[in-house]
Amino acid sequence: MNGGRPVVAVIGGGITGLSAAWELVRDGRSSVVVLESSDRLGGNIRTADFAGRAVDLGPDAFVTRRPEAMTLSRELGLDAALVSPATSRAYLWIGGRLCALPQGLSLGVPTRLRPLAGARVLSPAGLARAALDVLTPPVGSGRGEDADDVSVGEVVGRRLGHEVVDRLADPLIGGIHAGGVEHMSASAVFPMLLQASKQPGSLMRNLRRATPPAAADGAPVFGGFEGGMSRLVEALAQSLRHAGAEIHTMHPVHLLEHASHWKLHGPSGPSLQADALVVATRAPSAAELLRPHSTRLADLLDSIPHAGVVLATMRFAREDVGRLPPGSGFLVPRRSGGVVTACTWMSAKWAHLARPDDVLVRASLGRFGDERALAMDDDEVVQRATAELTAVMALRGGPGDATVARFGPAFPQYAVGHLSTVAAIEHEAQCLGGLALAGSYLRGVGIPACIESGRRAAHRASLALGEAAWR
Repeated sequence: MNGGRPVVAVIGGGITGLSAAWELVRDGRSSVVVLESSDRLGGNIRTADFAGRAVDLGPDAFVTRRPEAMTLSRELGLDAALVSPATSRAYLWIGGRLCALPQGLSLGVPTRLRPLAGARVLSPAGLARAALDVLTPPVGSGRGEDADDVSVGEVVGRRLGHEVVDRLADPLIGGIHAGGVEHMSASAVFPMLLQASKQPGSLMRNLRRATPPAAADGAPVFGGFEGGMSRLVEALAQSLRHAGAEIHTMHPVHLLEHASHWKLHGPSGPSLQADALVVATRAPSAAELLRPHSTRLADLLDSIPHAGVVLATMRFAREDVGRLPPGSGFLVPRRSGGVVTACTWMSAKWAHLARPDDVLVRASLGRFGDERALAMDDDEVVQRATAELTAVMALRGGPGDATVARFGPAFPQYAVGHLSTVAAIEHEAQCLGGLALAGSYLRGVGIPACIESGRRAAHRASLALGEAAWR
Protein backbone atom coordinates (compact mmCIF):
# COMPACT_ATOMS: atom_id res chain seq x y z
CA MET A 1 0.00 0.00 0.00
CA ASN A 2 1.73 3.16 -1.30
CA GLY A 3 5.09 1.46 -0.78
CA GLY A 4 4.84 1.90 3.00
CA ARG A 5 2.20 2.55 5.57
CA PRO A 6 -1.35 2.87 4.23
CA VAL A 7 -2.88 6.33 4.07
CA VAL A 8 -6.12 7.23 5.84
CA ALA A 9 -7.75 10.50 4.83
CA VAL A 10 -10.06 12.29 7.26
CA ILE A 11 -12.48 14.78 5.70
CA GLY A 12 -13.50 17.34 8.32
CA GLY A 13 -11.40 19.15 10.90
CA GLY A 14 -13.96 19.52 13.65
CA ILE A 15 -13.57 17.80 17.00
CA THR A 16 -15.00 14.61 15.47
CA GLY A 17 -12.52 14.42 12.61
CA LEU A 18 -9.57 15.42 14.78
CA SER A 19 -10.52 12.74 17.30
CA ALA A 20 -10.61 10.16 14.52
CA ALA A 21 -7.18 11.28 13.38
CA TRP A 22 -5.86 11.12 16.94
CA GLU A 23 -7.05 7.54 17.35
CA LEU A 24 -5.44 6.62 14.04
CA VAL A 25 -2.04 8.10 14.90
CA ARG A 26 -2.16 6.42 18.30
CA ASP A 27 -2.74 3.13 16.51
CA GLY A 28 0.41 3.88 14.49
CA ARG A 29 -0.33 1.65 11.52
CA SER A 30 -1.22 4.34 8.98
CA SER A 31 -0.29 7.77 7.70
CA VAL A 32 -3.04 10.26 8.46
CA VAL A 33 -4.11 13.30 6.44
CA VAL A 34 -6.85 15.67 7.69
CA LEU A 35 -8.58 17.91 5.16
CA GLU A 36 -10.69 20.84 6.39
CA SER A 37 -12.57 23.05 3.93
CA SER A 38 -12.60 26.22 6.07
CA ASP A 39 -9.73 28.35 7.35
CA ARG A 40 -9.94 27.03 10.90
CA LEU A 41 -10.19 23.80 12.86
CA GLY A 42 -12.73 22.93 15.51
CA GLY A 43 -16.08 23.07 13.73
CA ASN A 44 -18.70 24.35 16.16
CA ILE A 45 -16.03 24.96 18.81
CA ARG A 46 -15.13 28.63 18.50
CA THR A 47 -13.24 30.78 20.99
CA ALA A 48 -12.62 34.47 20.33
CA ASP A 49 -11.29 37.53 22.12
CA PHE A 50 -14.36 39.37 23.39
CA ALA A 51 -14.37 42.25 25.86
CA GLY A 52 -10.74 41.49 26.66
CA ARG A 53 -11.40 37.84 27.48
CA ALA A 54 -11.17 34.52 25.66
CA VAL A 55 -14.87 33.67 25.35
CA ASP A 56 -16.48 30.64 23.75
CA LEU A 57 -18.89 31.61 20.98
CA GLY A 58 -19.98 27.99 20.59
CA PRO A 59 -20.09 25.18 23.16
CA ASP A 60 -18.39 26.25 26.38
CA ALA A 61 -18.46 22.99 28.36
CA PHE A 62 -18.76 19.24 28.16
CA VAL A 63 -20.40 16.63 30.38
CA THR A 64 -17.80 15.08 32.68
CA ARG A 65 -19.85 11.98 33.56
CA ARG A 66 -19.14 10.70 30.05
CA PRO A 67 -15.45 9.77 29.92
CA GLU A 68 -14.45 10.66 26.36
CA ALA A 69 -13.61 14.36 26.73
CA MET A 70 -11.91 13.85 30.08
CA THR A 71 -9.87 10.98 28.66
CA LEU A 72 -8.80 13.02 25.65
CA SER A 73 -7.86 15.95 27.89
CA ARG A 74 -5.60 13.68 29.93
CA GLU A 75 -4.01 12.22 26.81
CA LEU A 76 -3.19 15.74 25.61
CA GLY A 77 -1.84 16.89 28.99
CA LEU A 78 -4.63 19.41 29.57
CA ASP A 79 -5.62 18.26 33.07
CA ALA A 80 -4.33 21.40 34.76
CA ALA A 81 -6.30 23.65 32.41
CA LEU A 82 -9.69 22.09 33.25
CA VAL A 83 -12.12 24.31 35.15
CA SER A 84 -15.62 23.81 36.52
CA PRO A 85 -18.59 26.19 36.43
CA ALA A 86 -18.79 28.48 39.44
CA THR A 87 -22.47 27.67 39.84
CA SER A 88 -24.85 24.94 38.74
CA ARG A 89 -28.07 26.77 39.58
CA ALA A 90 -30.35 27.54 36.64
CA TYR A 91 -33.86 28.78 36.02
CA LEU A 92 -36.90 28.59 33.77
CA TRP A 93 -38.67 31.73 32.55
CA ILE A 94 -42.34 30.88 33.06
CA GLY A 95 -45.30 33.23 33.29
CA GLY A 96 -43.15 36.34 33.59
CA ARG A 97 -40.98 35.05 36.45
CA LEU A 98 -37.83 33.03 37.00
CA CYS A 99 -38.39 29.61 38.57
CA ALA A 100 -35.40 27.63 39.82
CA LEU A 101 -35.05 24.23 38.19
CA PRO A 102 -36.24 21.61 40.68
CA GLN A 103 -33.82 19.15 42.21
CA GLY A 104 -34.09 15.53 41.16
CA LEU A 105 -34.31 15.99 37.41
CA SER A 106 -33.00 13.32 35.09
CA LEU A 107 -32.32 15.03 31.77
CA GLY A 108 -35.27 17.33 32.38
CA VAL A 109 -37.68 14.67 33.64
CA PRO A 110 -38.60 14.85 37.35
CA THR A 111 -37.85 11.85 39.54
CA ARG A 112 -39.18 13.27 42.85
CA LEU A 113 -42.51 14.89 43.57
CA ARG A 114 -41.62 17.04 46.61
CA PRO A 115 -38.90 19.20 44.96
CA LEU A 116 -41.08 19.46 41.86
CA ALA A 117 -43.88 20.90 43.98
CA GLY A 118 -41.52 23.27 45.81
CA ALA A 119 -40.10 24.72 42.58
CA ARG A 120 -43.50 26.10 41.53
CA VAL A 121 -42.72 25.33 37.92
CA LEU A 122 -46.09 23.67 37.32
CA SER A 123 -49.58 24.99 37.86
CA PRO A 124 -51.64 23.29 40.60
CA ALA A 125 -53.43 21.28 37.92
CA GLY A 126 -50.13 20.33 36.26
CA LEU A 127 -48.65 19.25 39.59
CA ALA A 128 -51.74 17.18 40.41
CA ARG A 129 -51.46 15.47 37.01
CA ALA A 130 -47.79 14.64 37.62
CA ALA A 131 -48.61 13.33 41.10
CA LEU A 132 -50.87 10.66 39.58
CA ASP A 133 -47.70 8.91 38.44
CA VAL A 134 -46.74 8.32 42.08
CA LEU A 135 -50.15 8.01 43.70
CA THR A 136 -51.91 5.87 41.09
CA PRO A 137 -49.32 4.58 38.63
CA PRO A 138 -50.61 2.56 35.66
CA VAL A 139 -50.86 -1.15 36.24
CA GLY A 140 -50.12 -2.29 32.72
CA SER A 141 -48.25 -0.98 29.75
CA GLY A 142 -49.81 1.93 27.91
CA ARG A 143 -49.67 2.74 24.23
CA GLY A 144 -46.15 2.70 22.90
CA GLU A 145 -44.46 1.31 26.01
CA ASP A 146 -43.80 -2.01 24.31
CA ALA A 147 -42.56 -0.35 21.12
CA ASP A 148 -38.88 -0.24 20.22
CA ASP A 149 -39.08 3.55 19.98
CA VAL A 150 -41.49 6.36 20.76
CA SER A 151 -40.99 10.07 21.23
CA VAL A 152 -39.74 11.54 24.49
CA GLY A 153 -42.76 13.83 24.52
CA GLU A 154 -45.18 10.91 24.21
CA VAL A 155 -43.64 9.02 27.13
CA VAL A 156 -43.43 12.02 29.44
CA GLY A 157 -46.81 13.44 28.45
CA ARG A 158 -48.64 10.16 28.90
CA ARG A 159 -47.12 9.44 32.29
CA LEU A 160 -46.58 12.90 33.83
CA GLY A 161 -48.77 15.26 31.86
CA HIS A 162 -48.22 17.84 29.17
CA GLU A 163 -47.12 20.62 31.52
CA VAL A 164 -44.05 18.56 32.45
CA VAL A 165 -43.37 18.19 28.74
CA ASP A 166 -43.82 21.89 27.96
CA ARG A 167 -42.11 23.38 31.00
CA LEU A 168 -39.33 20.89 31.79
CA ALA A 169 -38.59 18.15 29.27
CA ASP A 170 -38.86 20.29 26.15
CA PRO A 171 -36.73 23.24 27.37
CA LEU A 172 -34.01 20.95 28.76
CA ILE A 173 -33.88 17.96 26.41
CA GLY A 174 -35.12 19.92 23.43
CA GLY A 175 -32.66 22.70 24.21
CA ILE A 176 -29.71 20.32 23.92
CA HIS A 177 -30.78 19.37 20.40
CA ALA A 178 -32.41 22.69 19.37
CA GLY A 179 -35.57 20.71 18.72
CA GLY A 180 -38.82 19.56 20.22
CA VAL A 181 -39.38 16.42 22.28
CA GLU A 182 -42.73 15.71 20.65
CA HIS A 183 -40.88 14.14 17.71
CA MET A 184 -37.59 13.22 19.44
CA SER A 185 -36.55 9.57 19.62
CA ALA A 186 -36.51 8.26 23.18
CA SER A 187 -34.27 5.32 22.25
CA ALA A 188 -31.67 7.64 20.72
CA VAL A 189 -31.85 10.58 23.14
CA PHE A 190 -32.95 9.09 26.45
CA PRO A 191 -32.99 5.26 26.40
CA MET A 192 -33.17 5.13 30.20
CA LEU A 193 -36.53 6.93 30.02
CA LEU A 194 -37.87 4.39 27.54
CA GLN A 195 -36.76 1.49 29.70
CA ALA A 196 -38.25 3.08 32.83
CA SER A 197 -41.58 3.51 31.04
CA LYS A 198 -41.71 -0.20 30.23
CA GLN A 199 -41.41 -1.25 33.87
CA PRO A 200 -44.49 -1.51 36.09
CA GLY A 201 -45.21 1.26 38.56
CA SER A 202 -44.25 4.91 38.77
CA LEU A 203 -42.16 6.37 35.97
CA MET A 204 -40.52 8.81 38.39
CA ARG A 205 -39.55 6.05 40.81
CA ASN A 206 -38.29 3.80 38.01
CA LEU A 207 -36.25 6.62 36.55
CA ARG A 208 -34.87 7.55 39.97
CA ARG A 209 -33.67 4.00 40.53
CA ALA A 210 -32.02 3.94 37.11
CA THR A 211 -30.34 7.33 37.36
CA PRO A 212 -26.71 7.12 38.52
CA PRO A 213 -26.26 8.89 41.88
CA ALA A 214 -24.19 12.04 42.05
CA ALA A 215 -20.52 11.37 42.56
CA ALA A 216 -19.69 10.91 46.20
CA ASP A 217 -16.74 13.25 45.90
CA GLY A 218 -18.94 16.05 44.58
CA ALA A 219 -17.31 16.02 41.15
CA PRO A 220 -18.83 18.67 38.84
CA VAL A 221 -21.20 17.64 36.09
CA PHE A 222 -19.62 19.96 33.50
CA GLY A 223 -16.08 20.93 32.63
CA GLY A 224 -14.40 23.49 30.42
CA PHE A 225 -11.08 25.24 29.91
CA GLU A 226 -9.82 28.57 31.10
CA GLY A 227 -8.98 30.19 27.80
CA GLY A 228 -11.90 28.49 26.05
CA MET A 229 -12.78 25.17 24.46
CA SER A 230 -10.47 25.94 21.54
CA ARG A 231 -7.61 24.93 23.81
CA LEU A 232 -8.72 21.35 23.31
CA VAL A 233 -8.72 21.78 19.53
CA GLU A 234 -5.33 23.52 19.50
CA ALA A 235 -3.70 20.90 21.72
CA LEU A 236 -5.17 18.11 19.61
CA ALA A 237 -3.94 19.65 16.35
CA GLN A 238 -0.48 20.25 17.82
CA SER A 239 -0.22 16.68 19.07
CA LEU A 240 -1.39 15.32 15.73
CA ARG A 241 1.25 17.27 13.84
CA HIS A 242 3.92 16.23 16.34
CA ALA A 243 2.91 12.59 15.72
CA GLY A 244 3.36 13.05 11.97
CA ALA A 245 -0.20 13.65 10.80
CA GLU A 246 -0.79 16.18 8.03
CA ILE A 247 -3.50 18.78 8.62
CA HIS A 248 -4.64 21.05 5.80
CA THR A 249 -7.16 23.86 6.17
CA MET A 250 -8.74 25.62 3.15
CA HIS A 251 -8.71 22.27 1.43
CA PRO A 252 -12.27 21.32 0.42
CA VAL A 253 -12.97 17.95 -1.17
CA HIS A 254 -15.31 18.29 -4.14
CA LEU A 255 -15.23 14.81 -5.64
CA LEU A 256 -14.49 11.26 -4.54
CA GLU A 257 -13.42 8.39 -6.79
CA HIS A 258 -13.49 4.85 -5.49
CA ALA A 259 -12.00 1.69 -6.94
CA SER A 260 -9.35 -0.24 -5.02
CA HIS A 261 -8.54 3.04 -3.25
CA TRP A 262 -10.23 6.34 -2.55
CA LYS A 263 -9.11 9.32 -4.58
CA LEU A 264 -9.98 12.77 -3.21
CA HIS A 265 -10.19 15.75 -5.56
CA GLY A 266 -10.25 19.41 -4.57
CA PRO A 267 -10.92 22.48 -6.69
CA SER A 268 -7.25 22.74 -7.65
CA GLY A 269 -3.96 21.02 -7.09
CA PRO A 270 -3.09 17.31 -7.06
CA SER A 271 -5.54 14.71 -5.83
CA LEU A 272 -4.92 12.57 -2.75
CA GLN A 273 -5.09 8.78 -2.84
CA ALA A 274 -6.10 7.06 0.37
CA ASP A 275 -6.45 3.42 1.38
CA ALA A 276 -9.24 4.24 3.80
CA LEU A 277 -11.48 7.24 4.30
CA VAL A 278 -13.18 8.80 7.33
CA VAL A 279 -15.90 11.30 6.45
CA ALA A 280 -16.45 13.48 9.53
CA THR A 281 -18.61 16.23 8.09
CA ARG A 282 -22.23 17.17 8.66
CA ALA A 283 -24.70 14.73 7.15
CA PRO A 284 -25.73 16.94 4.18
CA SER A 285 -22.09 17.39 3.12
CA ALA A 286 -21.41 13.67 3.48
CA ALA A 287 -24.49 12.93 1.36
CA GLU A 288 -23.30 15.22 -1.41
CA LEU A 289 -19.86 13.60 -1.53
CA LEU A 290 -21.11 10.02 -1.39
CA ARG A 291 -24.18 10.22 -3.65
CA PRO A 292 -22.24 9.16 -6.80
CA HIS A 293 -21.22 5.97 -4.98
CA SER A 294 -24.45 5.09 -3.15
CA THR A 295 -27.78 6.78 -3.75
CA ARG A 296 -29.27 4.79 -0.88
CA LEU A 297 -26.62 6.02 1.56
CA ALA A 298 -26.98 9.62 0.41
CA ASP A 299 -30.77 9.48 0.75
CA LEU A 300 -30.47 8.12 4.29
CA LEU A 301 -28.07 10.90 5.24
CA ASP A 302 -30.33 13.52 3.68
CA SER A 303 -33.31 12.13 5.59
CA ILE A 304 -31.94 13.44 8.91
CA PRO A 305 -33.39 16.92 9.48
CA HIS A 306 -31.21 19.65 10.98
CA ALA A 307 -31.82 22.86 12.88
CA GLY A 308 -29.83 26.07 12.88
CA VAL A 309 -29.30 28.37 15.84
CA VAL A 310 -27.81 31.80 16.41
CA LEU A 311 -25.81 32.75 19.50
CA ALA A 312 -25.48 36.40 20.53
CA THR A 313 -22.71 37.13 23.05
CA MET A 314 -23.07 40.55 24.68
CA ARG A 315 -21.40 42.67 27.33
CA PHE A 316 -23.59 44.86 29.54
CA ALA A 317 -22.38 47.40 32.05
CA ARG A 318 -23.09 46.06 35.53
CA GLU A 319 -25.04 49.18 36.41
CA ASP A 320 -27.39 48.52 33.49
CA VAL A 321 -28.39 45.08 34.77
CA GLY A 322 -31.20 45.53 37.26
CA ARG A 323 -31.83 41.84 37.99
CA LEU A 324 -29.21 39.07 38.11
CA PRO A 325 -30.15 36.19 40.43
CA PRO A 326 -27.41 33.79 41.51
CA GLY A 327 -26.99 31.11 38.87
CA SER A 328 -25.71 30.33 35.41
CA GLY A 329 -28.74 31.34 33.35
CA PHE A 330 -32.23 30.30 32.31
CA LEU A 331 -34.24 28.37 29.73
CA VAL A 332 -37.33 29.57 27.90
CA PRO A 333 -40.16 27.12 27.11
CA ARG A 334 -41.27 26.97 23.49
CA ARG A 335 -44.79 28.18 24.28
CA SER A 336 -43.44 31.57 25.38
CA GLY A 337 -43.48 32.59 21.73
CA GLY A 338 -40.14 34.38 21.95
CA VAL A 339 -37.13 33.84 19.74
CA VAL A 340 -34.66 33.46 22.64
CA THR A 341 -34.56 29.86 23.84
CA ALA A 342 -31.91 30.15 26.55
CA CYS A 343 -29.56 32.62 28.19
CA THR A 344 -26.23 31.95 29.88
CA TRP A 345 -24.75 34.48 32.29
CA MET A 346 -21.21 33.70 31.17
CA SER A 347 -19.41 35.86 33.70
CA ALA A 348 -21.37 34.20 36.52
CA LYS A 349 -20.95 30.68 35.15
CA TRP A 350 -17.17 30.92 34.72
CA ALA A 351 -15.11 32.60 37.43
CA HIS A 352 -12.28 33.47 35.02
CA LEU A 353 -14.69 35.59 32.95
CA ALA A 354 -16.02 37.63 35.89
CA ARG A 355 -15.25 41.35 36.16
CA PRO A 356 -16.76 43.74 38.73
CA ASP A 357 -17.98 46.32 36.22
CA ASP A 358 -19.72 44.22 33.56
CA VAL A 359 -21.82 41.14 32.84
CA LEU A 360 -21.21 38.82 29.89
CA VAL A 361 -24.37 37.27 28.51
CA ARG A 362 -24.97 34.73 25.77
CA ALA A 363 -28.43 34.35 24.28
CA SER A 364 -29.45 31.37 22.15
CA LEU A 365 -32.01 32.03 19.44
CA GLY A 366 -33.86 29.61 17.19
CA ARG A 367 -34.76 25.95 17.22
CA PHE A 368 -36.08 23.35 14.81
CA GLY A 369 -39.18 24.76 13.12
CA ASP A 370 -38.36 28.35 14.14
CA GLU A 371 -36.00 30.02 11.70
CA ARG A 372 -36.83 33.62 12.58
CA ALA A 373 -33.37 34.29 14.02
CA LEU A 374 -31.63 32.83 10.97
CA ALA A 375 -33.42 35.39 8.79
CA MET A 376 -32.25 38.34 10.92
CA ASP A 377 -29.02 40.23 10.34
CA ASP A 378 -26.57 40.55 13.23
CA ASP A 379 -27.91 43.90 14.44
CA GLU A 380 -31.46 42.57 14.46
CA VAL A 381 -30.36 39.50 16.41
CA VAL A 382 -28.73 41.65 19.10
CA GLN A 383 -31.73 43.99 19.27
CA ARG A 384 -34.23 41.13 19.54
CA ALA A 385 -32.16 39.31 22.16
CA THR A 386 -31.75 42.48 24.21
CA ALA A 387 -35.47 43.20 24.06
CA GLU A 388 -36.43 39.72 25.26
CA LEU A 389 -33.74 39.65 27.97
CA THR A 390 -34.86 43.03 29.30
CA ALA A 391 -38.02 41.49 30.76
CA VAL A 392 -35.94 38.94 32.67
CA MET A 393 -32.89 40.97 33.66
CA ALA A 394 -34.42 44.45 33.95
CA LEU A 395 -31.88 45.84 31.50
CA ARG A 396 -31.57 49.62 31.42
CA GLY A 397 -29.46 49.90 28.28
CA GLY A 398 -28.09 48.05 25.30
CA PRO A 399 -24.86 46.04 25.19
CA GLY A 400 -21.54 47.83 25.03
CA ASP A 401 -20.12 45.03 22.87
CA ALA A 402 -21.80 42.23 20.96
CA THR A 403 -20.88 39.47 18.55
CA VAL A 404 -23.09 36.99 16.72
CA ALA A 405 -22.21 33.41 15.77
CA ARG A 406 -24.38 31.35 13.46
CA PHE A 407 -24.63 27.57 13.52
CA GLY A 408 -26.73 26.15 10.77
CA PRO A 409 -27.60 23.51 9.92
CA ALA A 410 -25.61 22.26 12.91
CA PHE A 411 -28.08 20.40 15.12
CA PRO A 412 -29.31 17.03 13.81
CA GLN A 413 -32.81 16.03 14.86
CA TYR A 414 -33.16 12.48 16.17
CA ALA A 415 -36.68 11.59 15.04
CA VAL A 416 -38.46 8.45 16.22
CA GLY A 417 -36.71 5.53 14.56
CA HIS A 418 -33.39 7.37 14.36
CA LEU A 419 -31.27 4.43 15.51
CA SER A 420 -32.74 2.28 12.73
CA THR A 421 -31.70 4.97 10.27
CA VAL A 422 -28.20 5.00 11.78
CA ALA A 423 -27.94 1.21 11.46
CA ALA A 424 -28.95 1.45 7.79
CA ILE A 425 -26.42 4.27 7.22
CA GLU A 426 -23.61 2.26 8.74
CA HIS A 427 -24.57 -0.84 6.74
CA GLU A 428 -24.56 1.09 3.46
CA ALA A 429 -21.23 2.73 4.33
CA GLN A 430 -19.68 -0.64 5.08
CA CYS A 431 -20.63 -1.78 1.59
CA LEU A 432 -18.30 0.90 0.23
CA GLY A 433 -14.94 -0.62 1.12
CA GLY A 434 -12.63 1.45 3.29
CA LEU A 435 -15.24 4.04 4.31
CA ALA A 436 -16.18 5.06 7.85
CA LEU A 437 -18.61 7.82 8.85
CA ALA A 438 -18.52 9.98 11.96
CA GLY A 439 -20.51 12.92 13.23
CA SER A 440 -23.11 14.27 15.59
CA TYR A 441 -25.90 13.05 13.33
CA LEU A 442 -25.24 9.46 14.42
CA ARG A 443 -25.36 8.84 18.18
CA GLY A 444 -24.89 12.05 20.12
CA VAL A 445 -24.48 15.81 19.78
CA GLY A 446 -22.22 16.75 22.70
CA ILE A 447 -18.44 17.01 22.62
CA PRO A 448 -17.88 13.63 24.35
CA ALA A 449 -20.26 11.93 21.91
CA CYS A 450 -18.44 13.50 18.93
CA ILE A 451 -15.08 12.35 20.27
CA GLU A 452 -16.45 8.84 20.66
CA SER A 453 -17.93 8.93 17.15
CA GLY A 454 -14.57 9.92 15.69
CA ARG A 455 -12.76 7.17 17.54
CA ARG A 456 -15.33 4.57 16.46
CA ALA A 457 -14.83 5.62 12.85
CA ALA A 458 -11.05 5.35 13.25
CA HIS A 459 -11.43 1.76 14.46
CA ARG A 460 -13.59 0.95 11.46
CA ALA A 461 -11.06 2.51 9.09
CA SER A 462 -8.25 0.51 10.71
CA LEU A 463 -10.32 -2.65 10.42
CA ALA A 464 -10.91 -1.91 6.73
CA LEU A 465 -7.16 -1.55 6.22
CA GLY A 466 -6.59 -4.92 7.84
CA GLU A 467 -9.18 -6.54 5.62
CA ALA A 468 -7.65 -4.96 2.51
CA ALA A 469 -4.21 -6.33 3.42
CA TRP A 470 -5.57 -9.87 3.19
CA ARG A 471 -7.18 -9.44 -0.20
